[in-house]
Amino acid sequence: MNLSGQRVLLTGATGGLGECLAARLSASGARLTVTGRRDAALKTVADAHGARAVVADLAVRADVSRLAEECADTDVLVANAALPASGDLLDYTEEQLDRALDVNLRSPILLSRLLAERMLERGRGHIVLVGSISGKAATKSSSLYNATKFGLRGFALALRQDLGGTGVGVSLVQPGFVRDAGMFAATGAATPGGIRTVTPEQVADAVVRAVRRDLTEVNVAPLELRLLSAVAGQFPRFAERVQARSGAEGTVRQIVEAQRGQR
Repeated sequence: MNLSGQRVLLTGATGGLGECLAARLSASGARLTVTGRRDAALKTVADAHGARAVVADLAVRADVSRLAEECADTDVLVANAALPASGDLLDYTEEQLDRALDVNLRSPILLSRLLAERMLERGRGHIVLVGSISGKAATKSSSLYNATKFGLRGFALALRQDLGGTGVGVSLVQPGFVRDAGMFAATGAATPGGIRTVTPEQVADAVVRAVRRDLTEVNVAPLELRLLSAVAGQFPRFAERVQARSGAEGTVRQIVEAQRGQR
């Protein structure tokens, strides 16, 4: 699907990765609508890329429904918004649990459900769900984040089958550790085990490529992380032992503490 002239809705546009996605989508000729919960920051992104802005908090269920109504003519959904949701489960309040589940999993599912209906009527469209390599491999102090990203991966792959042959495509884009912008970069931590990072531009390019080629799953990560995640998905006990011996405990604690205020 060529993005030029297509009406694209991008969620999570005010984060570092979101701004890069907005720039790439705009450069591809998309008629862009950006959404986020911070009015001033959203306006800045929208003005920079000639986009329409719709303020919405994806943790507020009424906002998700309103967003879908206001953007009912969307041709391409890029569901990028997410919370870090790192840390031990016992440290979370019920409200924080609900917020992570709503933003990371419920909102992309509901937006896909509501916007796909109109796409199907037109016989064309595309849904891109931005997940994470954490949707393929479980890691310490990430049980809630893993749950949302594992769930998103299962949803994306099954929805693609459900919509097969309708003209509406579904793609899953899964970044590893992203430098320079985004939730990991904001922690200032080194990657566990010295694993290499990718750039926000690589993730943005993957999103555009997924739409253009109707790709199923794009893993945006260096080879070693893609291999490790594939092994971990098949042999979780082995992966658990490898992680325990990696000496990354201090790095993990640094990441969790840096992200605590975003719950």
